[in-house]
Amino acid sequence: MDGMSIFEGWGSRRRALFADIKGPWGSGTGSGGKGSGGKPGGDEPQEPPKGPWGEAPRRGARPPSTGPSTVSSLDDFLRKNRDRFGGSGGGGRGGPTLPSADPKIIYWALAGFVLLWLLFTTMHRIAPEERGVVTRFGRYSHTLAPGIGITLPAPIDRVAKIDVENIQEVTLGSAAEETLMLTGDQNIIDIAYQVRWNIRDPEQYLFELAQPDDTIKQVAESTMRAVVAQVSLQDAIGNKRGEIEARVAEEMQRTLDSYQSGVLIRGVAIKQADPPAAVNDAFKEVTAAQQDAQSYINQAGAYALQLKQKAQGDATAFDKVYDQYKLAPAVTKRRMYYETMERVLQKVDKTIIEAPGVNSYLPLGELKRTPPKEPAQ
Repeated sequence: MDGMSIFEGWGSRRRALFADIKGPWGSGTGSGGKGSGGKPGGDEPQEPPKGPWGEAPRRGARPPSTGPSTVSSLDDFLRKNRDRFGGSGGGGRGGPTLPSADPKIIYWALAGFVLLWLLFTTMHRIAPEERGVVTRFGRYSHTLAPGIGITLPAPIDRVAKIDVENIQEVTLGSAAEETLMLTGDQNIIDIAYQVRWNIRDPEQYLFELAQPDDTIKQVAESTMRAVVAQVSLQDAIGNKRGEIEARVAEEMQRTLDSYQSGVLIRGVAIKQADPPAAVNDAFKEVTAAQQDAQSYINQAGAYALQLKQKAQGDATAFDKVYDQYKLAPAVTKRRMYYETMERVLQKVDKTIIEAPGVNSYLPLGELKRTPPKEPAQ
């Protein structure tokens, strides 16, 4: 109905505009009780009205419409739209009205929002293992220590919390895929290792390296290849792993410090160091033989050490006897004689009795050799 009223109003306005031929100086056809000849009642001619400067009106001029239909249609259109959107205070015909809000409620809601925004963007809780890096308009400002830190509200200041005590790990190589490297004696080794690191300087860690994790991984791989290229295959798969790990960690730290990465290398651990899979069995046999040879060498060394310690003990005992011999040579000689004869004759099957005037034979030797008989059951 509203759309039809709009079109009807515009249509009536168009008809009034083009149908009315009156000019600003009056009608040229004699309306309002005048005849076609210009006389009242059709008898007396009448001159056409003149303009304010005495000239006659121009032919064909159309005065603007003065009818009430155009104004009323436009008023109806404006009133209906105002009522539809809740205008004129009390609601129009058939149109919904919006509830009016109390300005105090709006002000309090806005103040609460601003207060919460300031609270959450200016106060920051930093954990003991964290550091808060503050940037002001995107530029580094300062670092917050553990505790409660206060900054300017966002978006002026922004805080990035960095964990500086968590030990992170990077693993290179695995059992599923081979990581082949060339050793110093022109052999190939399949190696897998792990790098442990943490953040030492959070400012450098955030702003100096675009991708810190990828950088650490690439530095670890290049450093391991450089160190392995300086050792032999036997050293790499043998007992020099600890030395290789220490050298790799030292070289990595030196390289990352030159990058100003803010990273501290905690250690490198070699998880696997084997020849390629095609020749791994043969190398295992060689390694087993080398381990057996090393075991025999260790046993011989232990036996030699035992004999050496025994000889040193005997020499110490002889030195003590010699000291006593110098003090009393006769007594020491007799004692040494008795001790020597005791050691010699204790395994001889003879018995000697020294007694004056006694010449008897006692079968002490037979008694000594004959074991006692067990009692009869």
